[in-house]
Amino acid sequence: MLAARYRRPWPILAGVFCATLANHAVAGIIGARLGRFLTPTVLDAVVGISMIGMALWMLKADTLKEDAQPMGGAGAFVATLVAFFIAEIGDKTQIATIALAAAYSNLAAVVAGTTAGMLLANAPVVFLGKAFSERLPIRAIHYVASGLFVILGVVFIVRALYPPH
Repeated sequence: MLAARYRRPWPILAGVFCATLANHAVAGIIGARLGRFLTPTVLDAVVGISMIGMALWMLKADTLKEDAQPMGGAGAFVATLVAFFIAEIGDKTQIATIALAAAYSNLAAVVAGTTAGMLLANAPVVFLGKAFSERLPIRAIHYVASGLFVILGVVFIVRALYPPH
């Protein structure tokens, strides 16, 4: 929606980057703090179950309201920054970031990885706009992403059930 309205991909992508970085940094800090209170086995089980939950959530497509308008006179960057930050609160990627930060001690790597993943997912749509987004096989993409979350979930659950000695 923002790409189609503003037709300025770089400020939009910068807004996505800044909003995602802030959002995932907060999620990562929360996850890292929660991770301190859990044993490795419990943590693996929680992360595994959350990844399978994410797999199921991926099957429900995100929707945008067509009548939603970005901030009135604000530029593409500010409109994207605010809209994207708010839209991502409690979203799949933020929940995944919390789970990963709880499981792994390198907070910077977790936040960098989830932020990079978000940019990779959004950059094609931002640069190629609405025409490209309407041609993407969204359902197939959601099924593949869901499958990857299931695989990750199973790996963590197996680690919880059979911890290394």
